Amino acid sequence: MTIHLADHFGICFGVRDALALAEQIANDEPLTILGQLVHNPIARERLEALGVKQGALEDAPANTTHRVMITAHGASDAARTRWRESGHAVEDATCPLVRHAHEQLRRLVAGGCFPVIIGMHGHVEVQGLAGDFPGAAVLETEADLASIPDHPLYGVVSQTTQPIDRALRLVVALRAGRPNSRVYFRDTVCRPTKDRQEALRKLMSKVEMVIVVGGRNSNNTRQLVETVRAVGLPAYHIERADELRPEWFDGIEHAGITGGTSTLPETVAQVQRRLTEMAAQYEEVC
Repeated sequence: MTIHLADHFGICFGVRDALALAEQIANDEPLTILGQLVHNPIARERLEALGVKQGALEDAPANTTHRVMITAHGASDAARTRWRESGHAVEDATCPLVRHAHEQLRRLVAGGCFPVIIGMHGHVEVQGLAGDFPGAAVLETEADLASIPDHPLYGVVSQTTQPIDRALRLVVALRAGRPNSRVYFRDTVCRPTKDRQEALRKLMSKVEMVIVVGGRNSNNTRQLVETVRAVGLPAYHIERADELRPEWFDGIEHAGITGGTSTLPETVAQVQRRLTEMAAQYEEVC
């Protein structure tokens, strides 16, 4: 069996920098992270080993450490203000590309647009984008179009980890459903997400199945899994190398590996090593 690794995979710079900042602070003083810094259990275990606590962004003021951190997923300005006014020292690890999405939405609203956010209902990044605009609509599927109020102008941004093809389809659907309105779309899907989706499409052209490595509550990792299955290939979503099962690879000559934007490179390397070992053991048996 030949193992193919995607050209782009794993942790993005925003998550990498947030993780490094958290570890740096935790080595000096107690730290509470307001939410999940990274949707990855292995990274969370690293932070827990340093004594990092996890809190909830919406709980301010809360019984936490003096220093708290906003995750790479970002937060509303209102949430930052609540924590600062409650006397906490706030470290802001918001990814610059998430900040860009906030700024684009703010500009659209300032220009008179009704705010629309393409993304997953309840996701922390989407909640942060909507937090400063309580009336904002979240557009996850075409079924959500019916709940968007009529308005002459719509300003649309996307959760940074949405597949760009999905975002564009929903913009087209909004325009078709509101023919008398103007719809302004700002593409805020981040480059790392696009790179991983494009690399996955290239990978799928030369493999018979794909192993997707990442946290089970990672939205962009699940999107990678859905992309594989949508073209009819088997996809297995794992968090660790020890979850690999030999029966998945019966009759497979070409297997692919990729990882979401919250997946540590060492985790993908462990999966690749384990899969290489399994392939070698199979050849010895044959």
